[in-house]
Amino acid sequence: MPSKAKNSVGDELDEYFVTHPEVKIELESICRLHAISPEELFYKWESYNMKMGHEQTELDVSTVRAFKKELQETVEREARTKSHIRSVDKRGAYATPRNAAKGGDVFGMLGGVTPLQQSASGGTKRKSNFETPSAPKSSKAHLTSSPSDGRSLTPHTDPNGHQSVTFAARQNPGQIIETLNGHLGVHEPPIAPHPEPRVKLTANTDLKKFRYRPMAMHLSEASEVLDDRIDEFQSLIQAHRSLDDSAFGNAAAQATNEIIAVGRIASDSPEGKLNAASMVLEMSRRTGAGIRVPLKLESVAHEFFPGQIVAVRGTNASGEYFSANEILDIPLLAPAASHTSTLDSLNERLGAAEDGDFSVPSKALNVIVASGPYTADDNLAFEPLHALCHKAEETSVDMLILIGPLFDTEHPLLASGDFDLPDDPSIEPDRATLADAFRVLIAKPLQALAHAVPSITIVCVPSARDLMNKHVSWPQDNLPGKKLGLPKQAKMVSNPVTISINEIVVAISAQDILYELRREEVVVGKPKESNLLARLPRHLIQQRHFFPLYPPGDRTLLPKTGTDEGVATGTPIDVSYLKLGEWLEARPDMLIQPSALPQFAKVVENVLVVNPGPLSKRKAAGTYAQLTVYPRKLTDEERSKGALVGHRLFERARVDVVRI
Repeated sequence: MPSKAKNSVGDELDEYFVTHPEVKIELESICRLHAISPEELFYKWESYNMKMGHEQTELDVSTVRAFKKELQETVEREARTKSHIRSVDKRGAYATPRNAAKGGDVFGMLGGVTPLQQSASGGTKRKSNFETPSAPKSSKAHLTSSPSDGRSLTPHTDPNGHQSVTFAARQNPGQIIETLNGHLGVHEPPIAPHPEPRVKLTANTDLKKFRYRPMAMHLSEASEVLDDRIDEFQSLIQAHRSLDDSAFGNAAAQATNEIIAVGRIASDSPEGKLNAASMVLEMSRRTGAGIRVPLKLESVAHEFFPGQIVAVRGTNASGEYFSANEILDIPLLAPAASHTSTLDSLNERLGAAEDGDFSVPSKALNVIVASGPYTADDNLAFEPLHALCHKAEETSVDMLILIGPLFDTEHPLLASGDFDLPDDPSIEPDRATLADAFRVLIAKPLQALAHAVPSITIVCVPSARDLMNKHVSWPQDNLPGKKLGLPKQAKMVSNPVTISINEIVVAISAQDILYELRREEVVVGKPKESNLLARLPRHLIQQRHFFPLYPPGDRTLLPKTGTDEGVATGTPIDVSYLKLGEWLEARPDMLIQPSALPQFAKVVENVLVVNPGPLSKRKAAGTYAQLTVYPRKLTDEERSKGALVGHRLFERARVDVVRI
């Protein structure tokens, strides 16, 4: 038995890691030492890399030993913390508070405002903070508006000894780390910028609906939205499979005949992670009076997560649980399509119809996609953004998609307010606002780019972490473009949004659903898709929603920030308006979904899914995605039919994930 268990651990490690035998032995040792599964070890390795901000993530003997040491130190720190808490509890209710001797706020009566202590020399002494691995506050010389002025000459070191590499000293800038459809050529920039925009941009989302009043949610409205979603999916499945009403039933009602129950996956406990034993099916009020019934999943293999709408075929013979025999597939939305005449006119716009040659790289559309943050934790120089704008100008990009956060609430300097205003004549120090800082630090390089490439189209998608957006909940209204001094080529859209770039339907959301799904997903039996980064986007496509997870994950379990609190913003969902996150008409050609997970470009259910990664990590430079999209060539058969034809973007788009 032990030998078999050891082999199964080794086999699982092979699924998650591509390693040398020596490294595999170390990984097996970690699993045994900490009593964790290979899957959990894989997640811890990803979190370790994000925390350290490493440029290279290859596993070798030295990196795996450093990782092992870090895990051991974490365990010891947690043990010391628990021991300290127990010792504090034993002191009794009448023990003198620790900060009494320091003249602090002894009983919390000062509302968090405590006087600074005088040092021996008479100056003020600040309290050191070693709670998070964030970089120390920059000196004021690092916070000017120019990237050269804001650049540090030497790498910074945080209190934990982790080195923060300056942007100028970054390794391998411009290196392509992943390519999809590498047989297609890279876009060739023209000799001079195009005289007119080659992109026709259309919003497929009603942006006015996002201007709702946030933080005014009513429980009755929220419950109706959640209920309606279950009923809508039941109607979809019934129409798709041509079933009678009698085929569906209440999973909580005791009966020996087999029925199909449609409901939402939930946990029987509000605390802890969902698992196969705690899984329940929540039905709508119309079909099951909103009752939750335990699920028995011994006969099925499927992937589940909280909030997922499922159709389960099975029986409830005992009246205590619903025994699932089959999980029915949810029908997918039809792929996006256009008339042949529309495609001909759009190809003409790209100059492809003149000579009929659709394979020339210069005729292809050039699109750059980047996601925030746009500067490292130790400065506000926004050097990665300047470098991205330079790249866009150099390649005469047709479209630049910038996904928030632009001005990040999780940036340590912005969160603390401890930074100097940019040295710019347009800013009055006594009347300056964050909008003034935004105009100089972010809008200025975008203005320069728009001046250099007048034909460019810039799309700005906000994030729940954006300081400049008063709309704090998701779904989220767009940024106030005029107030922030952005160029006229910049189009402000909502979060999430579905747009058309010429004929291409693109779905974009700034909320990191993939990271949360990875934590909450439960795999029962053998997964249909073994690749995690392909499996997670499939949930969005099948559920027809940008954020199908409900309730959202605990924000304390998200990647730590560099702020004093160290806790991420999370997902502030307004449930009453969740319908604004649905995919209503067609399956998009491309899904842009930034995430803290490793950057990737994949084809999932004929949808091109791109995670560009952050342009700047906390302590290192990040990545962006560059797309070369060739015109859609029509066949004679398609022309003769004259009907709607699919766009098939996944066949004619090259995607490069590039280091900035």
